[in-house]
Amino acid sequence: MKNRVQELRKEKRITQEELAGLCNVTRQTIISLENGRYNPSIFLARKIAQIFHLTIEEVFLFEEDNHELR
Repeated sequence: MKNRVQELRKEKRITQEELAGLCNVTRQTIISLENGRYNPSIFLARKIAQIFHLTIEEVFLFEEDNHELR
């Protein structure tokens, strides 16, 4: 899953440490999110979206695979 966390954080001039504090997670979690090494829980995704006044879908870009759901 791709995300816009780093882009949005920089637009708002928020440091990784500040965003981590607002989300009640570690800076390492934010770093991992921004580098695409970690997919957040739905609760963390919602919190991040709320901080940026966006929907989860506007922050986290779900990649569709080529398989149909059955």
